Amino acid sequence: MAPASSDVQRVPIDLGERSYPILIASGLIGDAQTYADLPRAQTALIVSNTTVAPLYAQALQTALASYYPRVLLLSLPDGESHKDWPNLQRIFDVLLEHGCDRKTVLFALGGGVVGDITGFAAASYMRGVPFVQVPTTLLAQVDSSVGGKTAINHPLGKNMIGAFYQPARVVCDLDVLTSLPARELSAGLAEIIKYGPIADMGFLDWIESHMPELLEREPRALGVAVRRSCEIKAGVVGLDEREAGLRAILNFGHTFGHAIEAGLGYGQWLHGEAVGCGMVMAALLSERLGLIDAALVARIRRLVQAAGLPVVGPQLSPTDNAGRYLELMRLDKKSEAGQIKFVVIEAPGRAGVRGAPDALVREVIDACCVPA
Repeated sequence: MAPASSDVQRVPIDLGERSYPILIASGLIGDAQTYADLPRAQTALIVSNTTVAPLYAQALQTALASYYPRVLLLSLPDGESHKDWPNLQRIFDVLLEHGCDRKTVLFALGGGVVGDITGFAAASYMRGVPFVQVPTTLLAQVDSSVGGKTAINHPLGKNMIGAFYQPARVVCDLDVLTSLPARELSAGLAEIIKYGPIADMGFLDWIESHMPELLEREPRALGVAVRRSCEIKAGVVGLDEREAGLRAILNFGHTFGHAIEAGLGYGQWLHGEAVGCGMVMAALLSERLGLIDAALVARIRRLVQAAGLPVVGPQLSPTDNAGRYLELMRLDKKSEAGQIKFVVIEAPGRAGVRGAPDALVREVIDACCVPA
């Protein structure tokens, strides 16, 4: 059922002429009105994956047919390991084989992998064509679809090849969360939890008290969580679109998390699982730097665990685990001249970016990881 216009929540991303809305409601994907006022073209290309396309592609195709005479569909393999050059090339192949011009609009129907690779394709094809994010995972709705970061992975580092390129719209249909596997739901909760300690302790209180409803996919609770997460991210992105400073705080837990993903092999842990564990490690680092107390570290650890996420890091090397983490973290995009930069909690509800001595980071890794 299509939502009444009064039921659709709108969170604006204020970037001047590149501004766009995030739409949040149930029933958005199949409602043609969702796509009104988007750029018009002869062709729209839906990029999805083999898991999501059978569930939602037909509804999206039908809705887009009101505006685009030709609606194409490309289903990529599912999973983080497929966010790579060969699958990026497949998108370009379809666009070129069908003679798509620079007005063609791309629609990213899927989770963070689909959103990232489709956005990068849109940024690159004919030096830039419009695209729309239609995120189908909780993680993508509250994080990766918002803010214009697009990328593919390299074997030596996550999201190392990409561009800042803003979508024309983000469509968060809450109905899709009902079909989300429990593991994917928990992964999305990691990105919701992160907004509390870095920006809004009142939101952290709310998450703690509503975790049972979130895990049960109670629509009202999910709507509040998605909206508040998007509001916080929108505020940060509006002030620092290209991560010159402030926006880096949104990567809380990600420096450790990306090392886990790269070290295990992409797809072994979900992104949100790695970030959840990474937040525990980053919180402990914040305490060891003298910025926060042990009580807040324990609180974050309990909440991450309550969300069904891992709180103990994996062994990435049988001989020098901490050394392997450090090696991988030096490839992080925030590193400068080989010095690793960490997002730390400087005070409850406020984050910053700073370096830390390798010896201290080793202590944190050893304290947070499974013994060999």
